[in-house]
Amino acid sequence: MAETPLVAVILVNWNGKDLTAECLSSLRGVTYANFRILVVDNASSDGSVAALQRLHPEVDVLSLPTNRRFAGGNNAGIARALAGDAELIVLLNNDTIVDPEFLTMLVGAFQSEPRAGMIAPKILYHDHPETLWYAGAEISFWTGAMHHVGIRETDRGQHDVRRETGYATGCCLLTSRTVIRQIGLLDESYFMYGEDADWSMRARKAGYRILYEPRARVWHKISVSAGGHLSWYKLRNKFLSNGRFFARHAAWYHWFTFPWATILVNAGSALRYLLTARR
Repeated sequence: MAETPLVAVILVNWNGKDLTAECLSSLRGVTYANFRILVVDNASSDGSVAALQRLHPEVDVLSLPTNRRFAGGNNAGIARALAGDAELIVLLNNDTIVDPEFLTMLVGAFQSEPRAGMIAPKILYHDHPETLWYAGAEISFWTGAMHHVGIRETDRGQHDVRRETGYATGCCLLTSRTVIRQIGLLDESYFMYGEDADWSMRARKAGYRILYEPRARVWHKISVSAGGHLSWYKLRNKFLSNGRFFARHAAWYHWFTFPWATILVNAGSALRYLLTARR
């Protein structure tokens, strides 16, 4: 791999032209010297394609005829990048703002770690920029649970050591052409949620390491309050995706516990939803 390999940064947009434009503006300040940006538009109806081409003519925009959601949109972008000469691929949510050094840090860490397969940065809340959203992740096959390390903690440097992690979040992750050629694209059968954990697990089973790099920083525009995450639509789709993930990757002995734990946890979330009267 070259000292500064070409990186393809892929953003998926669906009726989010303002968010995407702000993310692209932050990417203009990135110090890494060799990267290209591809926006994949999932059949937006808000004039996103024309607006983004006008505001950011330096960016390649791939317009899809239908909404292929997260996995399908990113897969279309990955296929475009692999058809070119990109050696590294970054998936980046369009509702993020990046630190100018984030790409330099991710690439450097990826190149320095033997058998690195995927690597994700430290991610903080945009509206509370010192509050953590992702500092790695953990998966429990006994309880059927996945969660971010450090979520909603004030960042005091307590998660500032690079380490292996349960999965790399699809909000922002870097991987390589070599890894993708071996493990394949994101699984589009996940309607929503779980695609990143599944991709990470497939990479781990192929012998790669999944890493968290705290020197790379990204800010995510999502509500810091727990209630801001609560909706019946989200609960339902997370339940279905988690079931798919654990059914696929759990060992036979985990089946004695994780289905029941998953039902209990999701029943509690549903009750919480009902009690807070969110619609």
